Amino acid sequence: MKTFVTFGQDHRHVINGTVFDRDCVAVVDGDRSRAFELFGPKFCFTYAEGNFDIMDMHHFPRGMIEVQP
Repeated sequence: MKTFVTFGQDHRHVINGTVFDRDCVAVVDGDRSRAFELFGPKFCFTYAEGNFDIMDMHHFPRGMIEVQP
């Protein structure tokens, strides 16, 4: 299962050298609880696989970035 995570204006995380911020969508292998493990409470929204419209990416110029464990 994949979960898609978006971030707010002041939410910035660096995981294994990769920056996750308001300009991208993090792709997490797991459910919403895994997003909390990775980012704590500092993210905006989570979307379960199948509930995220990948065609509506104009708000995320850096695109989708897989979180590498």
